[in-house]
Amino acid sequence: MKRCSILSLLLFLATVAVGLSLARAQTPNPSIELLKSPDAKIRAKAAQELGKQGDTSAIPALAAAVKDPSEKVRREVVVALAQMHNPEALDPLISATKDFDDDVRVLAVRSLAGYYTGTVPSSGFTGFMKKSWQRAKGHFTVDNTRIDPGLSVEPKVISALDETLKNTSSARASQEAAKALGILVAQPAVPDLVKAAHSSDVDLACEALNALAKIKQKSAGPQLVDLLDSPNKDIKRNAAVTLGVLRTGEALAKLQAIFEGDPDLKDKQKALEGLAYLGEQVSVPLFTKALWNADKNLRTSAGEGLARAADPKTLPELEKAVAAEKDASAKLAFEYAITALGKDDYVSALVSELGSKLRGDVAQPYLIELARNPQFLPKLYPYLQSPQAQARKRLCTVLMFSGDQSSLEQLDRLSHDPDGDVAAEALRAKRAIRARLGAPPPPPGTTTGS
Repeated sequence: MKRCSILSLLLFLATVAVGLSLARAQTPNPSIELLKSPDAKIRAKAAQELGKQGDTSAIPALAAAVKDPSEKVRREVVVALAQMHNPEALDPLISATKDFDDDVRVLAVRSLAGYYTGTVPSSGFTGFMKKSWQRAKGHFTVDNTRIDPGLSVEPKVISALDETLKNTSSARASQEAAKALGILVAQPAVPDLVKAAHSSDVDLACEALNALAKIKQKSAGPQLVDLLDSPNKDIKRNAAVTLGVLRTGEALAKLQAIFEGDPDLKDKQKALEGLAYLGEQVSVPLFTKALWNADKNLRTSAGEGLARAADPKTLPELEKAVAAEKDASAKLAFEYAITALGKDDYVSALVSELGSKLRGDVAQPYLIELARNPQFLPKLYPYLQSPQAQARKRLCTVLMFSGDQSSLEQLDRLSHDPDGDVAAEALRAKRAIRARLGAPPPPPGTTTGS
């Protein structure tokens, strides 16, 4: 009798719970109704609340509000849709890229990129966008954000961003679209980004060059060599680096001429940086001499160039230079070069720098390049037990880009790391490696942190 009573009670409680859930589901969100208010301030506030709530049932109502007559409301609607992080929000966000208001278009572009990176505009962001853009105009800075390897982007998103790039009626939106296309590694947009790199809008040209450097489609390189003759210093310098990243051999002679003959130190620095990315044997004497240059930026690029040229004859000179070097960034580049040449004396030093706020962002790409060598990759695994949480986290990122099948088991242990950020990065790295390798996902019900 008691068992029957308990079962009846449990059944009753389950029925009540289901009923309450259905009642909640059927109760309309009052903020959705407020989107129809005749007062624009109330509509804007309602959109803001819906974004904070993350109520995906509101997406159809927000999609309709993308056409609201008030710019302020439309801006809040776009931010709210971005915060939903739901595929149903993509179409209304794409629609918003064609808005008449600059802020709405910029927000829509950032939101489409943010759907894939996880970084989206938040409420209150719209108020200072225009002012911050005016302050930033003419002060181009490189942004290295990219989506995880193996992540696929909806073609309609790429098409919408490409159309925004080409529609130069809004300079800000075009520039943001160029940046977004780079972040999303949008191969189909390369021809239009090459055209944008030749734009008279310097900021757009620089954003396009940075995007092309992220996408790394080598066929774009020869079409950019003429920019090394640009009268604009920013375009010329960004082109020098991009051509190096794209391994454009046609640019080598011109880059070497700029380095050896241009009186402008910044031009020399960027030319040598481009040559360092190329890493050609013909540049080895130039790199070796630059190891001892008075300018630390030139010394740093010289070290990077010797790492990529991989000429074992340069090892003695690098060892003399690293012993004499006082600048931490240049010394790190020399250590990277020595490691690339097969000597392991500085592996620990490179990994240790991953925990540095000043040079962690430099050590990480060095290790990503080194880890692409299958013989070097296993040497990183013992450091996954580093006491530095930041080093462990950055090593997960290194493996995300350069790891192989053997890395999955190593990352599995870190997916249970006591530091939540490390555990999350390990899981992210595992997903990316599986996507890159075309590996199947783990079977349902696995408890390995996959």
